[in-house]
Amino acid sequence: MRQMAPLFGISKSAADRIIDRLGPLLALRQRRRFRKDTVLIVDGTLVPTRDRTVAEQSKNYRYSTAHQVVIDADTRLVVVVGRPLPGNRHDSRGWEESGAKAAVGTTMTIADGGYQGTGLVIPHRREKGSDLPTWKEEHNRSHKRVRARVEHTFARMKGWKILRDCRLKGDGVHLAMLGIARLHNLVLGG
Repeated sequence: MRQMAPLFGISKSAADRIIDRLGPLLALRQRRRFRKDTVLIVDGTLVPTRDRTVAEQSKNYRYSTAHQVVIDADTRLVVVVGRPLPGNRHDSRGWEESGAKAAVGTTMTIADGGYQGTGLVIPHRREKGSDLPTWKEEHNRSHKRVRARVEHTFARMKGWKILRDCRLKGDGVHLAMLGIARLHNLVLGG
């Protein structure tokens, strides 16, 4: 704020008030309907945050929030960002609780093995003591290549410092994630 305020000839406090008011307006508007042949990809990611009222200690031993992010497999645009949950939530539980499942509806969605029992398309698992048939291995290989797109999206989104160490309180973590998702879509869309 100290650097932005002089650029516009306003006080630091005024810049903060303007950003607080405009920030939520720039956030991603989630899609309600999808084309019939749309394929989506979902995965969860952790955003380290300092607000311990919304975060829990996660697998990286930091206080984080878990976010479910859904992208379009063809365009790679972010279409849904679920509400943040404490970082110790499993992906399959986060899928239900974050609202991502409700936002996607019945659209075909691809996920990783952490979403067992959710009805999503996940890789084939081999049973104890046996190998997968060749066709299942081929399917898993193509599944992995398509699902990598969501990981690339996370890498681009986490290039923004705010998602590497979020200092915002309360709903600010969610608004930051929505804002970065919108910026990601603008960069891809041109």
